Amino acid sequence: MDILAEFRKGGIAMYPLAVLSVLVVSVILERLWFWLRLLNQEKQIVTRVLEAAREDWTIARDIAQRAMDQPIGRFLFAPLNLPKADAETFRLALESSADHELSGMRRGDKLLEAAIALAPLLGLFGTVTGLIQSLRGIKIGDLVEPESIARVTGGIGESLYSTATGMVVAIVSLAFYRLFQAFIFNQVRIFQRAGNDLELLYRQSPPNYDLLRLSAETQNSERYSAANYPTEITPATTPNPTTSETTTTQDSFNYPRRRPQRNFGEPYEASTDNNSPDSENS
Repeated sequence: MDILAEFRKGGIAMYPLAVLSVLVVSVILERLWFWLRLLNQEKQIVTRVLEAAREDWTIARDIAQRAMDQPIGRFLFAPLNLPKADAETFRLALESSADHELSGMRRGDKLLEAAIALAPLLGLFGTVTGLIQSLRGIKIGDLVEPESIARVTGGIGESLYSTATGMVVAIVSLAFYRLFQAFIFNQVRIFQRAGNDLELLYRQSPPNYDLLRLSAETQNSERYSAANYPTEITPATTPNPTTSETTTTQDSFNYPRRRPQRNFGEPYEASTDNNSPDSENS
């Protein structure tokens, strides 16, 4: 069966359906990869952050910061990153972070909703245009001939290709849309439970914000130093044992000039001998 020939039988409506199906498949694959990574790591992140918060809020903050690539990590890090907060501010930070992350999880849902609504209509539009073309040149007298009847029924059958294609696109989009919505509803419960547990720990033993701020400043300074001042280790140079030491002899020294003795009344004359020894008499 020639796929291209069957595609052309559906009429002009098959082209927008093809574009819509490509977009739907790309969104489905991207969302499946997103949810696969998220569901495999979020329970471990929540458990580690809550266990660390019972002992030390600084460690809990560091664990949440290392999990910033996950929505649950950003959700737990938002209240812990506040410079100073009371219980009400802590709760507001959790709620605002949860709203932001849950809205990001709904990415692609609008396209799936559009495909669910548009695909059947495009298929129906292709069927209607195909029927119009098939019935346009038919006369009542031609219906008694078998060839005319076969041509009409064949045209009607070909016009239904677009309807079938539109229904397939809509059904696939609806199935994955409901699956992703179920994942989002599950995330709402996980965020609520993790946020309530973290807030309860905060009310029981509030963190020391001075230590949290000091830890954040230390980490920032370490990152800045590592980025701007990389340490380079230069190998130590060992002396060459074969190098001969320079020996100095008595001849290598320049003896001080000795002022010549002169009688009283004689004019002074500078000596031109620069290398005369001390024991030499003028």
